Amino acid sequence: MEYKTLKSIIEGLLFLSGDEGLSVRQIAEITEQRPDIAGKALEELKEDYVSQERGLQVVQIAGNYRLATLPDHAPYFERLAYSPSRSSLSQAALETLAIVAYRQPITRVEIEEIRGVKSERAIHTLNNKDLIHEVGRAEAVGRPILYGTTKSFLESFGLADLKELPEPSSFDGTSDDLEEETQLLFSKLDSQMNFEDTEQA
Repeated sequence: MEYKTLKSIIEGLLFLSGDEGLSVRQIAEITEQRPDIAGKALEELKEDYVSQERGLQVVQIAGNYRLATLPDHAPYFERLAYSPSRSSLSQAALETLAIVAYRQPITRVEIEEIRGVKSERAIHTLNNKDLIHEVGRAEAVGRPILYGTTKSFLESFGLADLKELPEPSSFDGTSDDLEEETQLLFSKLDSQMNFEDTEQA
């Protein structure tokens, strides 16, 4: 494999791994390269981002490498996160939020098992809107991130605490539960938005 191709593959792997990141050993196994070669390519990729003044960087957190934004650009990311209305959630984001709200703490893999589709983008959106955040790490292989709702979530939905979440009529882990939870959450958000509109009128 050409070295340039290897770095390109590693870049894609880091992108797909999201917040969980990958270790040098994992990258070596996936690319079928020796750890020293994978590590060297990873370090060069990290240097490329710096020398080319890219908008991302390769960082190492808890032994895993991941892609991250630059701290200097934080003010612009905050504008992106807080400028959209919190009511403008896609169906995918609302479903994901319902799962986190009712079944937290929960990992991305568990969310995807319930929804049956990839949920990384929805999780990223909810995290940017400060509706969910990392609450810890699961005691499982790879120590995956556990997600939970935030104080902003409670404020956005007009809740004093999680005990005030509308209760589903039943719960047996089926897709019907997800649909009901999502609808209950949407109704709660809709009523809260209508209340705010009335206050502003």
